[in-house]
Amino acid sequence: MKLLTLRTPNGTQAVRQDGDTLIEIDGYASVGELLQNPDWKSVAAAATGASHAYDGADLAAVVPAPSKIICVGHNYRNHIKEMGREVPQYPTLFAKYAESLIGPNDDLALPPESDAVDWEAELAVIIGKPGRRITEADAADHIAGYAVLNDVSMRDHQFRTIQWLQGKTWENSTPFGPALVTSDEFTAGPLMTSAVDGDIMQSTPTGDVVFTPEFLVHYISTMITLNPGDVIATGTPGGVGHAREPKVYLAEGQTLVTTIEGLGTLTNKVIKEV
Repeated sequence: MKLLTLRTPNGTQAVRQDGDTLIEIDGYASVGELLQNPDWKSVAAAATGASHAYDGADLAAVVPAPSKIICVGHNYRNHIKEMGREVPQYPTLFAKYAESLIGPNDDLALPPESDAVDWEAELAVIIGKPGRRITEADAADHIAGYAVLNDVSMRDHQFRTIQWLQGKTWENSTPFGPALVTSDEFTAGPLMTSAVDGDIMQSTPTGDVVFTPEFLVHYISTMITLNPGDVIATGTPGGVGHAREPKVYLAEGQTLVTTIEGLGTLTNKVIKEV
């Protein structure tokens, strides 16, 4: 099942995708709100609300306002190598905030304060059941599903200090969606790519990680309760612009396309922030 958050003239609306049609899930303004209902999956499957065409739909970030967005650095070996680091013993964690999220087809605005805006295709895990100190064996039961995310990074700010937050959570910088694909229909492994103006920059299977989604749910939940709608961005593979020689960054007028087979595509035109 695919669940999306649709923008309508009356506000946002959680919807289920049936082929080329979006069906409203009455009573829920977003997928994040829907996930607060422990019976969310049955409610979504049974929905018979108003319908909309998928083609041309104005989609918001699939979970527009998660309580937590926890990101993982250095989780793909080819990215670890290109950045000159060692394979970590433990996950490298940092945070984003909800203000950083944009829809899957929204414009990506370059802030005037940064000249080094880079792409980072990522598999996003979306939590569907709350838990603390979740065992790795039980972690799959806490995952509602998966989506595509691009952890667009302002590298000049990221590397001002040894802490990355200031380069990672710029407002309106992180495309997220298009849908939550439930975990019964997707398992980490399929190919993930990012492309700039049609040129493939990253291309790696989502299963080629140091720390699996299940391990990350377990590890992070030892520190803090994971709640429905929380997001774990599981890291990016090799091919980022900052690791190239010469370095390559996003420029006005380009189009950034991020795809994971089985989950969908983010298509974001790069503009200047005004």
